[in-house]
Amino acid sequence: MKVNNKHYRSIWYEKDSNTVKIIDQRELPYAFKVIDLDSLEDFRIAIKDMAVRGAPLIGATAAFGIAKQMQKDCTDEALYNAWEVLNATRPTAINLRWALNRCKDYLLQVSTTDRAKKAMELALAISDEDVEINRKIGEFGVDIISKISLKKKGDPVNILTHCNAGWLATVDWGTATSPMYQAYDKGIPVKIWVDETRPRNQGALTSWELNSHGIDHEYIVDNTGGFLMQTGRVDMVIVGTDRTTAKGDVCNKIGTYLKALAAKDNEVPFYVALPSPTIDWTVYDGLKEIPIEKRNEEEVSYIKGNDKNNQINSVKVTPEGTFGFNPAFDITPSSLITGLITENGVCNPNIQKLEDLFPSK
Repeated sequence: MKVNNKHYRSIWYEKDSNTVKIIDQRELPYAFKVIDLDSLEDFRIAIKDMAVRGAPLIGATAAFGIAKQMQKDCTDEALYNAWEVLNATRPTAINLRWALNRCKDYLLQVSTTDRAKKAMELALAISDEDVEINRKIGEFGVDIISKISLKKKGDPVNILTHCNAGWLATVDWGTATSPMYQAYDKGIPVKIWVDETRPRNQGALTSWELNSHGIDHEYIVDNTGGFLMQTGRVDMVIVGTDRTTAKGDVCNKIGTYLKALAAKDNEVPFYVALPSPTIDWTVYDGLKEIPIEKRNEEEVSYIKGNDKNNQINSVKVTPEGTFGFNPAFDITPSSLITGLITENGVCNPNIQKLEDLFPSK
């Protein structure tokens, strides 16, 4: 996507300088900063501290981390160590382990003399695949938006989204935002309700993206969505996912489940933009089987923002002695989901098996 009229991916490799670069999302939406990742520790910190975030982007970043490490030490021992270090960073998003396993399994079949080159080629391929997957998700998603638009006879399609499942959470396009971008580019009028998504206020990243693309939107506190649905101001909900089970249960940013409940009660269609690497075919019951990451309580106790002097600061919002409980994700059961929008089509998990869209999984 474009920033200041220049096209960026959220992660990219500059061959001439042999440098992996990312947009440092810890600084957004207040400052746009590009940083280099080189050492294994650089990649570990970037994932752990959420300089990169979003399941697809985490996976791509891990692949580049393996590739850079193979340039330094291409032994089997170094490969296994890099896998362990990176795999320990975030427990919930399945794309991380998917990318690491793909790299490890492939590179163990490659001679050490070719391993560095082949590792970088694979990291680049994983990135390009992610872009294409998200583009296709957008194509299937925009068909849904278009059908709603026809019923509204020219009025904007009002879409609610939660967290940031935009191009910043992927390599490009985004998952939940891809249908929005493609709808806008086709001239379909849309209005996006952007949840702030506490903690970390990741909705601000969605807002920053939508501003850059010129899409009409408003930023709302997390508890507003139910009221908007009750009063007929939401036509559909689209969210992303960090891990989806074979049954279609969806693990996504904390608060997603409550949005799905409100959507069900108000007969608002609830869609999940689902790239196939985010499906965990080994898991069936999300609530029982998916580990939920518990993050630092300070993400709850403090809010980060730009002060009146245009300085980025954190402000404590809780009294001394009060601690925050901070699960990063929740589980939305498949029974609450209207459709899973994948690169191979849309699946209603209540009437069809997700695996039917992926016969060669």
